[in-house]
Order: sequence, then structure tokens, then C-alpha cells
Amino acid sequence: MKAPAQLRNSSKALAGEKSRSPAYIINTSLAILALLLLLISPAKANEQTLTYEVYAGGIHAVQATLLIKTDKNNQYDLILDAKTRGFLGKLAPWEGTFESHGRIEDKTAFKPDMHKSTTGWEEDIDIKEYLYNRDGTFKSLKITDEYSKNEKRDVSQELTDHTIDALTATLQVLNDYNETNKCEGSAEVFDGKRRFEQKFKHVKNTTLESSTYNIYAGDAAECTVEVTPVAGEWHKKPRGWMSIQEQGRERGTMPTVWLGKMAENAPAIPVKIRVKTAYGTLFMHLAEYQNEGQIIVAEKRVTEAD
Repeated sequence: MKAPAQLRNSSKALAGEKSRSPAYIINTSLAILALLLLLISPAKANEQTLTYEVYAGGIHAVQATLLIKTDKNNQYDLILDAKTRGFLGKLAPWEGTFESHGRIEDKTAFKPDMHKSTTGWEEDIDIKEYLYNRDGTFKSLKITDEYSKNEKRDVSQELTDHTIDALTATLQVLNDYNETNKCEGSAEVFDGKRRFEQKFKHVKNTTLESSTYNIYAGDAAECTVEVTPVAGEWHKKPRGWMSIQEQGRERGTMPTVWLGKMAENAPAIPVKIRVKTAYGTLFMHLAEYQNEGQIIVAEKRVTEAD
């Protein structure tokens, strides 16, 4: 995910204090959303809806809603809708939908059939659709953008061989966490242009308290997430997620996520995310949870009317 070119290239967007500039806020907020995409856990046969709020320098920047559905036939569907909010939403009206659909084999192996990302900035739409064969190998990539419409792109085996999408890669890690209470593991992911290793490192088990922004209270696992380039079109100077990741490394803290369970037998979900940068710290909080008639809402949950 990236900020629109108009915003990235705008001198106005970069004016003033960097920690509160629209370019900084949207790029870092979208990086947090990218991290959320890496942290989705499968559930038993049911449906869960999670709402997250991203705060940057005290500004409510982005709202994201995640739908997790599984059925008794071991099919999974994950849909994440996100958009900029408030002042940032008016200045930089961005929205995106990210989804994965696939199968759970032998209750432990996650196989994607399709992964799709749709992002929009004003009238500009960017769509990427990844298809996978039944044996888990990569089938095709189709792209719709300002230059093409549902165009099938040629991609090399060096980029795609033995890779999966970021959502499915993390399903495997979090399924293991449900059994061990540790968040660790790695996989290689293809994002349309690049191949990278996605690695989770368990830091410690801890206990979180709820707040007016975050509904979660209870046992949690603190983990760091690191992305390492393997192949493809990488910039010499880190950009986007890689830039933010390295800023955190310089400050002794890699992007960090806390995983928890809303009930004793429930699957793990991300309950809080923290990203430290050169210009400040961003948080993503779990602000609302819905599952089988249960609804829990944070005191400062932001609604459409706010």
C-alpha cells in the first residue's frame, strides 16, 4: 500500500512539522494497515468483525474494519476495509479493501485461492488480483490501474515460486500461536513486484489493560515483525514500510504487535499495534469487537457521525 502520488509529490503535504504532515501521517498509517494485514488469525466456524482506529500524533487518521469468516467446510474469507478519517480524510480521501479467500487443509495448512487488493484515491483505482492453483503454486497476477484494465502480468518464478500472500502466511503463524502461546515463524511473500521474507519474533508474554481507546484486557503475546527483501524491485533507499521499519530499528523498537484472545477458546487476534518512527509513535487500537451476538465497544470508538 502507498500514499497517492499527488500527496507524495505535494510540497504543501510536506510543509510544516513533519510529524503532523499529511504525507507522513498517511504513509505511516497505511504501513500500520499493512502490518494488520500480516496479523489475521483464522477462527472456528463463525464470523467475527473487528474495528481498529489508527492514531498518529494524537490525530485519528485511519479507521479499519476486518471481517473474518470461516465455515464447517474449512473455507476462510478475510476482508479488510480501511479509509482515512476526519481532517486527513478530507485532505487525502483514500480508501482500500484487501481480501483473501482459501482453504484450510488438515486443520493446519492454509492454502489461498485468491488474494485481492483494491485501493482508491479520488477517481484513481488500483486493483491487484492474485490467483493460486489448488496445489498452492502461483497461477496469475492481474492488474487494473491508470495504464491497464484487468491485464495479466508476466511474473518470474524467482519472484513467485513457493510464495503465498501475506494474509495466508500469517494465518499459519497465528495458528501455531494458538497452540504454543508464542508468536514466531517466517514465510516468503510475493506482493506483485517484490518477494520478501516475513518474520515474526516472540518477545514476551504480558498482560494488557483496557483503556478508553482499546477494549482488550487480558493475557497477550508481544511480537515484533520484520520484512527482509529477497528479490524484485526494491529501492536502494528504504521507502514506505521498509523506511518505517528501519526508523524503528534505529530507535531500538521494531514494529510491534500484541496478540490476544477475546475468549478462552477463541483464536488469536491483533489487539494493539505500535510503530515508532523518526517523527513520533503511531498506535492502532482494537475499538470494537462483534462475534455471535456479542458486541464490545470502546468508550472513545469513533463513529461515522463523529
